[in-house]
Amino acid sequence: MEFTLLYAAVTGFAFAWVGTEISRRLGRIPSEVEKPFDVLLAGGVTGLFVGRLAAMVMDGVNPITNPADILLVRGGVDTGFASLAALATVAWTARPSSLQVADALAPAALAGLAGWQAGCLWRGACLGTASDVPWAWAQTGSDVTRHPTEIYAAVGFLAAAVVVYRLGLRRPGLAAGTAIAAAATVRLVTEPLRPSLAGGPVGWYVAGIALGVAVAAFGPRLARIGDRPAAG
Repeated sequence: MEFTLLYAAVTGFAFAWVGTEISRRLGRIPSEVEKPFDVLLAGGVTGLFVGRLAAMVMDGVNPITNPADILLVRGGVDTGFASLAALATVAWTARPSSLQVADALAPAALAGLAGWQAGCLWRGACLGTASDVPWAWAQTGSDVTRHPTEIYAAVGFLAAAVVVYRLGLRRPGLAAGTAIAAAATVRLVTEPLRPSLAGGPVGWYVAGIALGVAVAAFGPRLARIGDRPAAG
């Protein structure tokens, strides 16, 4: 039995909570959002669950007949399906002000992703391709030093969180769209440093960048659509 995947998830949620608290105390979260972390928590838990199920199915493991594998196997989480599920959950939970809430929580969400990546330390899964850079390190029992790829990603997400926070709430969709595009870019840039026979889910990352740019560009129009009263 091993719970390191859960430890990594807890680390991610802890980072997200800290980011939420910083934004709340500095007045960046609208007062009508009474429990902002609950919104992120719902998105994160749903995304983690859906992404884990997707990874199991794609690996040929039946989650119905192997339910314990959802929590105990270090098989990972499918990034694309997890992201879609998390975004959809946040949008549904925060309706009808989904875009405004997403803008306010964008830095905390990026911080949460940084925590999830840093959780590789619990799982012993931080290293990528072989490298001789001074900060590379080797797995226990190996003489081959490697890039700490997941730590690179964690630093990238934290840097993106700072940038998005500094953007503030200038106009609807700017912070949320920038966060989506930045998260996809961080994963895309670090993907070549991950050992992979298939090259990784590059298509998901490109789609994420396109979605983020679209949200940032058309945010005001999306906000107006969301503010329209229901028919009838």
